[in-house]
Amino acid sequence: MEKGNLSINSENIFPIIKKWLYSDTDIFLRELVSNGCDAISKLKKLKTMGEANVPDDEEYRVTVKLDEQAKTIQIIDNGIGMTADEIKEYITQIAFSGASDFIAKYQDQFENGNDIIGHFGLGFYSAFMVADKVEIDSKSYIPDAPAAKWICDGGVEYEIGEGDKVDRGTVVTLHIGDESKEFLNGWKLKEILAKYCYFMPIEIYFEEEKKDSKENAENTSEAEEKPVNDTAPLWLKKPSECTEEEYKAFYHKVFSDFNDPLFWIHLNMDYPFRLKGILYFPKLKHELESIEGQVKLYNNQVFIADNLKEVIPEFLLLLKGTIDCPDLPLNVSRSFLQNDGYVTKMSKYITKKVADKLNSLFKKDRAEYEKFWEDISPFIKYGAMREHEFYEKVKDILLFKTTDGKYETLSEYTDNNKAKAENKVFYANDVQQQAQYIKMFSDEGMETVVLDTKLDIPYVSFLEAYSGGVQFARIDSAVTDILKSDSDDSVDKETLEELFKSVLGKDDIKIKIEGLKDTDVSAMIELNEQSRRMQEMSVMYGMGTDPFPSDETLVLNSSNNVIKLLMDIKDSKKEEAEMICRHVYDLAVMSHRPLSMEAMTEFIARSNKIMELLAEK
Repeated sequence: MEKGNLSINSENIFPIIKKWLYSDTDIFLRELVSNGCDAISKLKKLKTMGEANVPDDEEYRVTVKLDEQAKTIQIIDNGIGMTADEIKEYITQIAFSGASDFIAKYQDQFENGNDIIGHFGLGFYSAFMVADKVEIDSKSYIPDAPAAKWICDGGVEYEIGEGDKVDRGTVVTLHIGDESKEFLNGWKLKEILAKYCYFMPIEIYFEEEKKDSKENAENTSEAEEKPVNDTAPLWLKKPSECTEEEYKAFYHKVFSDFNDPLFWIHLNMDYPFRLKGILYFPKLKHELESIEGQVKLYNNQVFIADNLKEVIPEFLLLLKGTIDCPDLPLNVSRSFLQNDGYVTKMSKYITKKVADKLNSLFKKDRAEYEKFWEDISPFIKYGAMREHEFYEKVKDILLFKTTDGKYETLSEYTDNNKAKAENKVFYANDVQQQAQYIKMFSDEGMETVVLDTKLDIPYVSFLEAYSGGVQFARIDSAVTDILKSDSDDSVDKETLEELFKSVLGKDDIKIKIEGLKDTDVSAMIELNEQSRRMQEMSVMYGMGTDPFPSDETLVLNSSNNVIKLLMDIKDSKKEEAEMICRHVYDLAVMSHRPLSMEAMTEFIARSNKIMELLAEK
């Protein structure tokens, strides 16, 4: 055997590989299986060009073979193979890319030469993350080329010479070290293959050597009867060739979700970069923090990572899907991705395709779009706030659900209600709690939209900033002119205000007396919109409520008979008048927010007392 030194650019190459280049140890299997697939792809390309003599019925495969007793893992392929000289080039000279050499040699003979990206070099050396010693046995496709054998124990020295392999292809044998014995487990290896190699383009088989139960008996081999991967993922087909059943079946298989997706987007682009994939809109929940999306990123059908936000727009990570970007390298730092021009273009393209799909659905089948809205609105709202370009594309199809179940765009709502409120949107965040306010608005022909999620707190402020002067107001934020009566109900406002402050024991309480059109309402709570928003945001971001105290005002309806009668009995029936003041205040609060436990106890006891008084009469 000939001995030599690895030609590397750093004397610390192996620590770099183990601690920096690969973040997950199990990545070694992805790299080596990917190399095997590339070797077969190269051979198939050479055969089509008449450069390699391979039988037409050749069954190409990569086999992962585990021998727990021998503490070895083998990755076996029947691809192009290597001569001893090629091993020296592709393996011992880490800085040299075998793929680059292969492409340069044949680029004038076929189009899109970079379809075949070899990962010899640093990818191969990921083997030393788990192995104390690595062997390569290879035989080239070149007729009469002798087999080659290469051995390296993880240092910079290696041995290379003629081997005894008789059939074309390569066997990489990893002698697993004690620190990595967790990988000497069949379930563990199959789990890694399922994660990284499930959609690789060449059939992959798993084989395990098991010791017979009889003492001193030889090992027996158990091989998988079928490939552990799917070589033809759905995203490789043209959208026109895919059926609805295929899209749903693929979704269920990849994401283990028994529910059907709402709809999907099939990405298929070849220029100026190559990108294919399928994005699914699952049935989402309302609360943003409960949404768990999963977008799997692939490189030539080789899994890279989940939810890689440097490539995939962050808001799209709320969805589920697969995206294959052949032009991205398998191993690359995220700082590189952040500064890569192609990555930026990819991200913009994906955003555009999603926006186009939503606009198309809205225009072609609005009823279907409205049916999906409650499920997809968290994604769209979040996306609009995170990506301004996305907002610009979808701003005209943002929907608002009214309390009577209708769906309207912002322009539709403002047009429908402009006679009474120009460029203003009234909303409720708790339909049940705010039922009284909703009824008052409805009685005046005004619509109320429902914005009842945590995401809506920043969303309304965002819309105000970008929707051309439209203002949003919660229906309890102020008594608008819409609700006020034109008649002048003469009550002694100063006396009424002093009475309530005295009875409630709140000298600092804000009180207003207004005549309202709805005479059945005795009082309302008015809450300043901006101070409430600041309070909500402080709670959302864990700042507490102290910096932004509540800014409530008790609005007494001078048109209400109870309020009018109260003025008549305030002196003659002082006890009853005080009871009514407290009851009016609690009723107003209950239409605004829940009573405290103590206040609710008092309210129930007082209600019983009032009923007793009525029964006695």
